[in-house]
Formats: sequence, C-alpha cells, structure tokens
Amino acid sequence: MEFTGGGRLEIRVTSADVGKRVSVRYVTDSGEAGGTFTDAVGVLTSWDDGVLLITRRSGEGVRIAESSLVAGKVVPAAPARRRGPSATFPELARATARAWRPVESEALGEWTLRASDGFTRRANSVLPLGDPGLPVAGALAYVREWYAARKLPAYVQAATGAEGTQELLCAELDRLGWRREVSAEVWIAALAPIGDLDADVSAVRLSRTVDEAWLRRYQRFEEPGPAVREVLASGPSVWFASVAGADGTPAAIGRCVVDGRWAGFMAVEVDPALRRRGLATSVMTALARRALDEGASAAWLQVEADNDGARALYDGMGFAPHHHYHHYRWAEA
Repeated sequence: MEFTGGGRLEIRVTSADVGKRVSVRYVTDSGEAGGTFTDAVGVLTSWDDGVLLITRRSGEGVRIAESSLVAGKVVPAAPARRRGPSATFPELARATARAWRPVESEALGEWTLRASDGFTRRANSVLPLGDPGLPVAGALAYVREWYAARKLPAYVQAATGAEGTQELLCAELDRLGWRREVSAEVWIAALAPIGDLDADVSAVRLSRTVDEAWLRRYQRFEEPGPAVREVLASGPSVWFASVAGADGTPAAIGRCVVDGRWAGFMAVEVDPALRRRGLATSVMTALARRALDEGASAAWLQVEADNDGARALYDGMGFAPHHHYHHYRWAEA
C-alpha cells in the first residue's frame, strides 16, 4: 500500500472519514527503539479521545492511538470477488433470511426481530437491514425487552467485510455492551459448475418434506419440536436430500432453498464414519441440479471459520467468501 506524497509519508485520514474504508500505518510498542511499523485495512468505525477503531473484514476491531499514526488514507471498497456471481450485501442478506424464516417476527423500522423458540441464532436474532426508526440505543432497548418477553437471549446479527455491510453498527453494539459470540462467513458461487460435478447422485433422494430419519442425522437440537420443523420447511422452494444409511439414519443429508436466481445450501451433514467418500459432493450436486431446473443460477452457503473440511470442499466447488456475519448477544449484568 503506497502512503507517500512527494516521497513523504502522509496522514490523509481524519475523524471526518468515520464510516469509510481506510488503510493506515502505525508504530507498535515492541520494546525496541523506534518500535515496529504495522498496517491495518478496514472501516474506520470511530475516532474518539485520540484513539481510532478500525474494523477489519473479519469483524475484528483494531484500536490505534492517534499519536502512533505515521501514514493513512481512504481506500476504495473491497474489490469484488474474482469468481462467482455478482451480489450486493443487501440482496444476499435478504435471500439468506428468506431461506431460514422464523416462527415469529416483528418489524422495527427496517429491522426485523425474529423468534423461533430458541432454534438457531439465525431464527432468534434481529436482522438490522436499515434504519430502525429511532436511535440505535433506543432500538436495542426495545430488542432486549422483546426477547426477554419470550424468555430468549437477545441477539443481533450484523455483517462485515463487503460494500454496504454494518461495521459501524458492530462498533456501536460493542460500545453499548453487546458481545460478539459467534462468527461465520457467507460464500457464493456460480451454480452450473456444481451441477456439472462428476458425482454419483443415484443414491440421493430428494423430498419436499423433512422426515424423522432426516432429523436424526441433523443433530442441532435436543428434541425436534414444532419450531424446528417450521423453520426447516420455510422458504420459497425447499428441497431436502438424503442418502440412505445402514441403520435407518441417513448417511448424508442436505437442504436447499431456491429463491429466484439464488440457491441456498444448508444442513449438509455426513455420518462421521463415512466422510471423504464423496457423499457431501453427491448431495450438493443433486440439489444443484434440481435448483438449476427451477431457474436458479447462483449459489450461497454459510460456513464457520474453523470448519476446515467444509471450507476445502466448498472452495473446490468454486465457492468464495462474500462477507462475514456475526451474532452479538446482550451481555446481561
């Protein structure tokens, strides 16, 4: 990153640039004379009392003393991905939300409060895609009361790392006492190459409904109550895939929601004893072919940062990261 102007290092960022993507160079206290130069790139989310807060793509916040700056400037938004479809953050956020609909929801301005008897954070968190219609602190106070009335912890889902994501909101949540509890990534890809994979799909059964056998493999709950089934069945066009197992529990499962040009893949799970045999690829390919038949052309999925096996599989299918999303929980006293 070039910081010089006329051969000299320059600081070309100010507190007026809060909300913009910046690149800065600063000196860290290494215990050695002169310290060490370090660079940080991300959204400038605050500049208060002589301290800058820069939020990186991952959602990590970096606090930098103004006095340690040696160079800095505003930089363009993160470049578009080199592979996969074009997608804006709002479009993708709404598509992912439609694929995992809550049992109960309420609008607060352009925020959506979601509840589903505690089944997954996604279906029991606020989706803040715009202006709540009142100051953020007041909106969050209403959120806390809304979830308390339902005997649920209060969560807000917010994103970082793409043009139009919510770095400023993430910083405000942190400032107001909300704590980031878990993070994941949304990856996207062209759909046709997934459907064209050389995979054995002959054993993959597709169904419009979820059955007890499928639920036995999907171990994300203690007991599959009504909220589990309702959330899983939600979405514009839902498909469930399964590969029969020896004991009546499927060897592999998956879920796909087709929504216009998008096909969202979720709940791809394989019996641990049968992994690395191509079953996940077969499930994904069978679902992709059905989604292509319904007119979809692009794919998305969500993957946790530490799931190395899944990330390697999806990378090989042509998926690439689009943005990070985080669940912030109210840190109750």
